[in-house]
Amino acid sequence: MQLNTTAEGTRIPARSTVGLRRAQALLILGPALVVIMIAAIGIGAVEISPAQVISIILSWFGLEPIAEYSEIQLRVLQAIRLPRVVLGALVGGALAVSGAAMQGLFRNPLADPGLLGISSGASLAAAASIVLNFGLFGIYSMPVAAFGGAIISTAIIYLIAQERGRVNVATMLLAGIAINAIAGALTGLFVYMASDDALRSITFWQMGSLANAGWRSVLAAAPFLLGTMVLMPVLASSLNAMLLGEHNARYLGIPVDAVKWVIIILVALGVGAGVAVSGMIGFVGLVVPHLIRLWLGPNHRTLLPASGLLGAILLILADLLARTLLLPAELPIGIVTAVLGGPFFLYLLLRDRRASRLS
Repeated sequence: MQLNTTAEGTRIPARSTVGLRRAQALLILGPALVVIMIAAIGIGAVEISPAQVISIILSWFGLEPIAEYSEIQLRVLQAIRLPRVVLGALVGGALAVSGAAMQGLFRNPLADPGLLGISSGASLAAAASIVLNFGLFGIYSMPVAAFGGAIISTAIIYLIAQERGRVNVATMLLAGIAINAIAGALTGLFVYMASDDALRSITFWQMGSLANAGWRSVLAAAPFLLGTMVLMPVLASSLNAMLLGEHNARYLGIPVDAVKWVIIILVALGVGAGVAVSGMIGFVGLVVPHLIRLWLGPNHRTLLPASGLLGAILLILADLLARTLLLPAELPIGIVTAVLGGPFFLYLLLRDRRASRLS
């Protein structure tokens, strides 16, 4: 198998292997996502078997059901479980794709929308929208506000991290810490100003949860989340070229500056909408791309769509754990993802430090 080696030592498989790996990912992750969605829809206080889940869905298309189901099961699936699972899949996929794109843009495996302050900026804007009662865009007001906060914080971090045409990773991480601190302080100010109802909503955004998922929130966020997941893979070739370095990418005819800003906008789009409907959910964008790289390699043509599928699977499973571990109580999903992602992040830091000592 031929390999193309980038200037920074990243090996990208030759084009002949890309289609095979993408097919492998789709054939495994696609059916796995469907099976996990069906299982997650059925598990809860009201049990719905996989056959009943399939029967209810078939009935919507006028097809003959394969199992009987009750009216209660139908209502629970239609009004509670299905929108929650669909929203979890959309948010998880968008966060994972955004994380993979950020790591490719900054050429750093530790880049993540949460670590870089993008999620905090979106959360701050969502808090402002709640407390100040923005209503200009109707049901889209909060996603639009969160998107604005995400893109502003992303642009600030990116501009600060620029140094002679290159991104300084240390400066980027420090800028992210600063944005997190500033956004946290301003969010605290809005908490101080908030009414009781607004305070409960802000607490929900900060801890992360899909408990309030409904078809209204799905419809409000889906255009933004799907936009990120569908459009980002279009930039896969450009991200591959940028792994060679920005100078070499320009030599290959890539409009580097335009690609950078498109990626920033798409990341802000997905993260902002995700924060608006599910709150702060960390580590999905960090962990998922690494797992895909270990399995399928670093080529973004495979990495981005596969990350979307695995991100959807991971967040659905995290939400399933969050709502079933302590029945009848429910854990915030952000706690579950932090418990899973925190140790993995420490592993990455220790691995990189060990590699730097050996080099």
